[in-house]
Amino acid sequence: METVTTQSSTHARGRRWLAALAVGVVLAAGHPAVGQAVPPPPPNPSDEELKSSRWQARKRAGEVGELTNRLAWATARLNRLRDEVARKQELANKARVDAQRAKEKAAEAKREAKNARNASRAAARKLAMAEQAKDEFVAGSYRQGSTIGGLSAYLSSDNPGEVLARAQVLSAVSASQLDAIEKLKKARIAKANADAAARKALQVAEQRKAEAEEAERAAQAAFTEAVEARKSQYSRTAELQAEKQRVATLLWRAQQKVRGLENQRQRYEEWLAAKRREEQLKARQAALNAAGNGGGAAPSGSSKSSNALIEEVVARAMSQIGVPYAWGGGNANGPTYGIRDGGIADAYGDYKKIGFDCSGLMIYAFAKVKPLPHYSGYQYHAGRQVPLSQARRGDMLFWGRNGIHHVALYLGNGQMIEAPQSGMHVRVTSVRYDDILPYATRLIE
Repeated sequence: METVTTQSSTHARGRRWLAALAVGVVLAAGHPAVGQAVPPPPPNPSDEELKSSRWQARKRAGEVGELTNRLAWATARLNRLRDEVARKQELANKARVDAQRAKEKAAEAKREAKNARNASRAAARKLAMAEQAKDEFVAGSYRQGSTIGGLSAYLSSDNPGEVLARAQVLSAVSASQLDAIEKLKKARIAKANADAAARKALQVAEQRKAEAEEAERAAQAAFTEAVEARKSQYSRTAELQAEKQRVATLLWRAQQKVRGLENQRQRYEEWLAAKRREEQLKARQAALNAAGNGGGAAPSGSSKSSNALIEEVVARAMSQIGVPYAWGGGNANGPTYGIRDGGIADAYGDYKKIGFDCSGLMIYAFAKVKPLPHYSGYQYHAGRQVPLSQARRGDMLFWGRNGIHHVALYLGNGQMIEAPQSGMHVRVTSVRYDDILPYATRLIE
């Protein structure tokens, strides 16, 4: 595999060779008598070598596709882990809230049980006082010779046969004594009710206490689960990030490897074209000299090379680094005011900013090459589509397998320049392979 250093050295040698080639053409145009103006030819790989290289490129493209899929899976898994931890954290929060509410209910039930016990004690005291009053009344009635059996029947039974006994009692009992008897009956009822309320309140308190303890255990379990999941997620995140970086590096190396012989053949063809132009210039100059017109040679009329056009496109894009993102902004002349979208862009005030959106930056970059529509989906079809593994400097990269939503300019070496999103600026960054389309678009051949 070619390393970064090797690739950079190859590019440097290529640039020096092209510079020498340009100087040679000038010399040939101005001084036909000079010997060999065009430098020696660069290596020219054979057709068999090119065929083998292209087969390897296709094979590598398949591997790159697999690596890209693995990268997408790793990123999706990472997102699912984050969502799962967030969900468990929210469940822990819910359990803690439930536990707090259960504690409050248990405390309230405990207070009610205490009040019920106090009411039961008060009722017991009143009953004791009523019992004492009753005893005093019985003792007094006995001393007076009253019928006590009728009184006991009155207090303890509702049998109709005791009506006469009741009449006898009423005739022997004073008003204050009857009041004491009535209070005794009420005190007994109040004591029974208070006892029942106390027992019920105690049961509720115990139930609320058990609910609070269960909620507390659930909260602790959910919290522990969330903490463990987060630890696991952090560990897995590190693994996935490392895998992502490794796959991205392999992808970049694959892109570099498939360009080797094709670049050599391209340089050889450029040399061959320059050699032909030199020969044509020499022939034209010789004809002019033979006709006696000596002196000036006809202008070469040569156009810019593909590499020169690519560098001009890149330079135009790079000149806008730091310009704000503005949705709908940018044209062939530079940054413009953004437009309203009724949503996120408006929230960031894009319509008040002068800048570019992603497709607007491409319009400006390629303005001297080809006019482009202000929509990344149409820009994707504006040139020849090449496999992502064969993308080269100056190609456009696209994102959105379910509908194109972003475009950037590839700079080579795994780098790109883009207008990312509202709130950000035009920047150079590493290529993101999440949701990237498997083909790049090439406008300059």
